[in-house]
Amino acid sequence: MKKEQLFEKLKGKVIVSCQALEGEALYRPEGGIMSLMAQAAKNAGAVAIRAQGVQDIKQIKEQTGLPVIGIIKKNYEGYDTYITATMKEIDELVAVGSEIIALDCTLRQRGDGLTVAEYIKEIKTKYPEIVLMADISNLEEAIYAEKAGVDCVGTTMNGYTAYTADSKKFDPELVKAISENVKIPVIAEGKIHEPHQVKLALDSGAHCVVVGGAITRPEEIAKRFISVID
Repeated sequence: MKKEQLFEKLKGKVIVSCQALEGEALYRPEGGIMSLMAQAAKNAGAVAIRAQGVQDIKQIKEQTGLPVIGIIKKNYEGYDTYITATMKEIDELVAVGSEIIALDCTLRQRGDGLTVAEYIKEIKTKYPEIVLMADISNLEEAIYAEKAGVDCVGTTMNGYTAYTADSKKFDPELVKAISENVKIPVIAEGKIHEPHQVKLALDSGAHCVVVGGAITRPEEIAKRFISVID
């Protein structure tokens, strides 16, 4: 699918993030659980899936046939970033057929000494047709990522960097500001817990919306209910 067709398919729609990390009840090293979660999301009307790890991505694509935003979360010494942080992860995500690859484009320390722009240039040189999504935390990073050559930006990291830590809730104003200052698609993601926030994100200029924990992280969902009586 060409990039233009892919973004047209996503426009105004919901992408569901199906991830389970080691230590969580739904995590299985052999996979299997997230592909069923993704099928349920497809049945509900999701047009794409965001997924973590080669095994889950492969199984989700086989199960659903939906486009996948692929990531690999891995910590490296000397790196503050951990989402698709090196070319090794890019190679693995390309090999498994991820339609979009998301990477941390926050302006934090990278252990390889490259700037985010230099890393993106390396990726685009090796894989000219790749579609990259920049996971950013603020407007400055979104503008920087667009200039560096990514194809879309997502608000994924807002609230998860030291300099945006005060942002505890979904911020439609950030979506609006980014959409007014970049020309590439803006994907609203992060802390979207209620259906009305999806509409709010689209009304604020988002091209599409990623919803994760509110749908596919049962421990997080349960904690929100239990917290009101603890």
